[in-house]
Amino acid sequence: MAGNAGDAVDAGDAARAGSAGGTGNAAGAGSDGGGRAAGEPDTAPGGGMPRWLPRAMVMALALLGAFQLANWAFHQVIGLLVNILIAFFGALAIEPAVDWMAARGVRRGIATGLVFLSVLAAGGLFVVLLGSLLVDQITTIGRNLPNYVDDVVLWLNQTFGTDLSVGKLQDNVLHSDWLRNYVQNQASNVWGLSGAVLGGVFQLFTITLFTFYFAADGPRLRRALCSVLPPSRQAEVLRAWEIAVAKTGGYLYSRALMALISAIAHYVLFQALNVPYAPALAVWVGVISQFIPTVGTYLAGALPALIAFTEDPWDAVWVLGFVVVYQQFENYVLQPRITAKTVDIHPAVAFGSVIAGTALLGAVGALVAIPATATLQGFLGAYVKRYDVTDPRAHGPQRRRGRSLVARIRRRLRRG
Repeated sequence: MAGNAGDAVDAGDAARAGSAGGTGNAAGAGSDGGGRAAGEPDTAPGGGMPRWLPRAMVMALALLGAFQLANWAFHQVIGLLVNILIAFFGALAIEPAVDWMAARGVRRGIATGLVFLSVLAAGGLFVVLLGSLLVDQITTIGRNLPNYVDDVVLWLNQTFGTDLSVGKLQDNVLHSDWLRNYVQNQASNVWGLSGAVLGGVFQLFTITLFTFYFAADGPRLRRALCSVLPPSRQAEVLRAWEIAVAKTGGYLYSRALMALISAIAHYVLFQALNVPYAPALAVWVGVISQFIPTVGTYLAGALPALIAFTEDPWDAVWVLGFVVVYQQFENYVLQPRITAKTVDIHPAVAFGSVIAGTALLGAVGALVAIPATATLQGFLGAYVKRYDVTDPRAHGPQRRRGRSLVARIRRRLRRG
């Protein structure tokens, strides 16, 4: 009996345990089923690829394709964007003159055309003068070339003991394969050169057209830009535009005025020394010295000094001395007075901006570097607050009073 009772107890415990286990499994199954019903599973049946991955891959490919398309389109229109940038700075440069004539009753289109004609006349004069100088030099070299060849052949024979003759040299050159190949290559490059010239003419026409529209329709362009901005932003945009016009135009006008004064001063010197091609050389010195920063003065003075040296070495010395003295007069007397109301760029900053512009956009970057720097400097002067420097150490070592050479001479004169 006792054994049967124990077996009955064990059977009951087992039944209760089985019931509890079944209840737990059912609860677990219900919990799993409820989880799947509440949200989608992370993986497909059988542990495959997540369902969100194909959608993400399609989005990534679409973004990559859009980026490649935008990159291709940008490189296709980069030339047009550069032309528009040049035209924008050109319009900023001539807008003060256009505004001045428009304020006196001249229509903006006519005023812009008059400014363009003035710039074209000045540029044409520069090209004609330098072109005449270049043509005369080439003509002189061609006329004297036989004499130059005879002198070179004579020098070679006397120096190295050779037995050369001009006739043999001409036959060797005219019947050489090098000359034949060179002529053929140059003939094949004529079409490429013609295409480059036509492309340059079209680019110049594009820049001129955009510059004309930017200058003639300047007020309309500003109104269109401000119409999409709130009133508070409109004031900032108009102020920035005025600063850009004032600083860019002021800088270029001051440089043009100093170029004119420099050309007149050097023309007087060249005429006094009877240097050939005095008008062309004077214009060359005036333009190059003002629009090429830092090294422009020395590049400009080298050409007239070289031409003067062919006439008389002492004339070359006078030319170099005058170039150096005039540069000091311009830096310390003339330039501060002319640029007092515009903007003056430090020579190191101007030179660095030209190098940076050349590295970014080549010759175009060098052309717009200084106007862009002048505009940026104008923005900084208008928006950046400056304070007085009170610490004397910032000014460097100061000269003692009464210790200068002039003071010592005065003191000795008083004692004497």
